[in-house]
Amino acid sequence: MYRLLLLFVTLYSFFMPAMADEPCQNEDDCIVVGEWDISIALGWGNKTNPVNNYDDIPIYVIPSIAYYGENWFFDNFNIGYTLTEQESFTINLATSYSDERAFFYRWDPSNIFTTQTSSANATDILPSRNVHVEEVEQPNIIDELENRNFTVYGGAELFWYGKLGILKIFAAHDLLDVHNGQEAGISWSYSLAIDKFSFDLSLDADWKSSEVISYYYGIRESENAYWSQEYQPSSGWNKAIELTTRYSFSPRWDLLIAARYIQLADEIIDSPIINEDYSSSYFVGAAYRF
Repeated sequence: MYRLLLLFVTLYSFFMPAMADEPCQNEDDCIVVGEWDISIALGWGNKTNPVNNYDDIPIYVIPSIAYYGENWFFDNFNIGYTLTEQESFTINLATSYSDERAFFYRWDPSNIFTTQTSSANATDILPSRNVHVEEVEQPNIIDELENRNFTVYGGAELFWYGKLGILKIFAAHDLLDVHNGQEAGISWSYSLAIDKFSFDLSLDADWKSSEVISYYYGIRESENAYWSQEYQPSSGWNKAIELTTRYSFSPRWDLLIAARYIQLADEIIDSPIINEDYSSSYFVGAAYRF
């Protein structure tokens, strides 16, 4: 927590002299108020899966649907309300979903939109690949995993705009009482436009409560009696870096290259169903904006 506070103070000092700066590098970076913004990217990509015996997740299509009114907004099935919008900052109430469940279900919204969003219970969807079941239970063997259900988070988010990028701070709680956990985080993003090229870099630190980690990465007694008692995780931090490069060769078409690396929290890595300490993803393709 001390390191996170130090990071916030450092970024805050950078942002203060530049509060009035426009966050958009060019017109295509912003969504026009009162108009739908719809795009689709087609290409080839992959998201590695750190869950043992679960397949990596292919990425071929990335849709995006957004609408921003004067106060209310819809963004890839997230809904929100803007409490205040000033020259230097914005405060919203918004829904969201985490990407934890995406490792267990191929068609989780996080694997479709790759950003955030949606609100549906998917308890009847089976995992893309089941964990192998052994006849004789051993401490290091996990039986077939039960469902990890989808949930919607609700909370507040702050965006602070400056010359050196955009600072975001958010906190959210499980609205559907699936695990009754909380998530919070801080991120910094910076956009640079050079002629027809644009570069978007982001750094993220996301805190997940023990309830979140235990629900998705913990072990039920029906799955393995030994590990259900042995693995009792606390809260933890995921850290991520993402870079997206676009080349606009027409008013509506962009060539797109994106890559993301997530360093999983130590508490998640300790789970007996995790066999990697990270997850990485990439996508190469073309995007069309309607």
